[in-house]
Amino acid sequence: MAQKANKARSAANKNAKTVEKKHMIDPRYKSFISTVIVVLVLLIFFIVNNTRQEPARGDYPSNYKPQTNSQQK
Repeated sequence: MAQKANKARSAANKNAKTVEKKHMIDPRYKSFISTVIVVLVLLIFFIVNNTRQEPARGDYPSNYKPQTNSQQK
């Protein structure tokens, strides 16, 4: 009797449809897309970093003493 129940369960499992999980991004292109996104972000940071203006140089502080090299001859 237990064998008949096992056969019925296995037959039911075989007939059950497997549902495929739909991916948002096709797995074949997933690494390519992530690489392109990383390169674009790095390119944006590079452009922003190199287009900023540096602050203008001002005068030295009043008590500033330039460093002298002690090994000069």
